[in-house]
Amino acid sequence: MSDDGGGDVGFDYDNSGYQDDTFGQDEEYDYQPTDDQVNGDPQANGEVSHGGPNGTDHDMADATHQGQNGEQSTVVGMRGEKQPNKVRITTPYLTKYERARVLGTRALQISMNAPVLVPLDGESDALQIAIKELSQRKIPLIIRRYLPDGSFEDWKVSELISD
Repeated sequence: MSDDGGGDVGFDYDNSGYQDDTFGQDEEYDYQPTDDQVNGDPQANGEVSHGGPNGTDHDMADATHQGQNGEQSTVVGMRGEKQPNKVRITTPYLTKYERARVLGTRALQISMNAPVLVPLDGESDALQIAIKELSQRKIPLIIRRYLPDGSFEDWKVSELISD
């Protein structure tokens, strides 16, 4: 009797119908590439070739295209990444989270001997120098804001309004 409560009715493991000696004897597999695959025929490798210039379709040449209702939408680029939106819809204000990340990143760069972009008045702390650069809009970083539809917007730190 087994633990499953099924009694003596069970699976007969000795006559399961699977026999190792009959599997794969009639079939032979050739694991060597064919001549077409070696010579670079893209159709033989299962790749799809595009008829446009540089292997792209003519529709992919523009970063945006018109939808059915005339709205602009983002198109995936040649390598699969999305292009930034042309019209910005997010706020022009630097959020406190972006400010913290920008200042921390810039302070780390300054501490690793990156060139300082503002005149120093006796400051030696990298974070204080980064704060001074932010107040004078001299930080050369770009913030990428991702949107729910997968697109994104790129903002230069100098374009954003900070307190």
